[in-house]
Amino acid sequence: MTDRLTITLAQLNPVVGDIDGNVERIRAARGEAAAAGADLVVFSELVVSGYPPEDLVLKPFFQDKVEAAVKELAADTADGGPALLVTAPWRQDGMLYNAALLLDGGKVVTSRLKHDLPNYGVFDEKRVFEAGPMPGPVEFRGVRLGVPICEDIWEPDVPECLEESGAEILLVPNGSPFDTEKIDQRLQLALARVTETGLPLAYINQVGGQDELVFDGASFVLNPDHTLAVQLPDWQEAIVSTNWVRGDDDVWRCEEGERAAPSEGLESIYRAMVLGLRDYVRKNGFPGALIGLSGGIDSALTAAVAVDALGAERVHCVMMPSPYTSDESLEDATEAAKLLGVKLDSVSIEPAMAAFGGMLDPIFEDADADTTEENIQARSRGLLLMAISNKLGYMVVTTGNKSEMSVGYATLYGDMCGGYSVLKDVYKTTVFALSHWRNQEHREGLLGPAGRVIPERIITKPPSAELKPDQTDQDTLPEYEELDDILECLIEDEMGLEEIIARGHDAETVGRVWRMLDIAEYKRRQAPPGVKITGRAFGKERRYPITNTFRRIV
Repeated sequence: MTDRLTITLAQLNPVVGDIDGNVERIRAARGEAAAAGADLVVFSELVVSGYPPEDLVLKPFFQDKVEAAVKELAADTADGGPALLVTAPWRQDGMLYNAALLLDGGKVVTSRLKHDLPNYGVFDEKRVFEAGPMPGPVEFRGVRLGVPICEDIWEPDVPECLEESGAEILLVPNGSPFDTEKIDQRLQLALARVTETGLPLAYINQVGGQDELVFDGASFVLNPDHTLAVQLPDWQEAIVSTNWVRGDDDVWRCEEGERAAPSEGLESIYRAMVLGLRDYVRKNGFPGALIGLSGGIDSALTAAVAVDALGAERVHCVMMPSPYTSDESLEDATEAAKLLGVKLDSVSIEPAMAAFGGMLDPIFEDADADTTEENIQARSRGLLLMAISNKLGYMVVTTGNKSEMSVGYATLYGDMCGGYSVLKDVYKTTVFALSHWRNQEHREGLLGPAGRVIPERIITKPPSAELKPDQTDQDTLPEYEELDDILECLIEDEMGLEEIIARGHDAETVGRVWRMLDIAEYKRRQAPPGVKITGRAFGKERRYPITNTFRRIV
């Protein structure tokens, strides 16, 4: 029996499907841990395969590669260095599980299988994994380690079972994606489990972007007295060794170590957008990002995020003026590009508008101009951006925000063209707040310049699509403060109409916004992926039928 352990927490950024690359990341972490004299290295959820692997794990060839990789890592531990607690999709008794595997002495010593499989929001693990039995502790060098995996600590059953069967320390691998409420939620859950079991708990979370999800890391250790012993930084990889001591009362405690202050509020949202875009571009092999810079706030903020994520040399902006584009917008786009240090080209869409008008005149005859002509402008811009993307290889980043996507204030195959969106889950009022924040703040790891990066006039002028003379967003939409509150009630909180009206909103406006939200579902199904920010992002978390007549009965 030992009275001291050094456990290294490896907060890594694995890549889904890059099994060989993930193995090298694990080996590099083990090397750092060995230099620190570690006994054991613990990783986040499904680190070998990358998380979440979704249906990729159903391929037998993929399962074979994962198994071979785990056995290679196990063989590494024959050198007498640190043991590994790795996580991987794992076949056992003819079933596929989400597993934690203890590798020591050159072999796979034992496994523990995830018991509670999440099947809500962005998670559908019951689709690909079997639920494991209620786990018991793992014996490691005379210490009984409980290894509940992520969702296993969201309810008390698994940790209490581990405590009752003799666990002394809880080590929790996690793949917990960011949203604005998650940081506090995780800590409160962990505190509840520590309170119930009386055991210390180490929470090891993944960091990095994976499609629409972004993982913020922020791993931590809680002692039995609820004190925070260690807090790893968020939004970056970190490999931190922690020292554990068994006291005279036979209770394990972690010695106080690094306690990085987590980001909060607007900073955490901005960092999520930056990391989500950076990893989407990097992991998919794009050379950079292409953005239509209109002189409006959405495209200006998107460009700022792109520069902070990738660096100015990897961001290419294009201004695409029409006869309705104001001089102010031309000036503001030019200034924004200058502040960010990005390349800005200008390509007029007026010839395309004239060409499409001439082509369609025989069909439209003397019909009055309406949104059809406005949509042609947006689609001409989309065509230009996609052509430049095809030629240069840069990925088009769309600039629409959640308020617009909610009510269908976007053009299919026009401003919705692109490969990724950083504002997809960001309401317009938050866009304004983030723009103010970025002009005033700069953080380590952001690749753009410090100071003002968005011209003040872009923030203060009335938002407009500029598709016809003197147009503003509020010609057809409520003021954004009102619109966003109604949308949050409908989307995040699923409130009924009467409940929303009771908050002080006009009944007709609430009904109109709900109808707009409902009938725009077909557009959102065709929108590019984007960073999840809120507790209920469009896509996997909100699945509404396109064909739906429920609105007609209310």
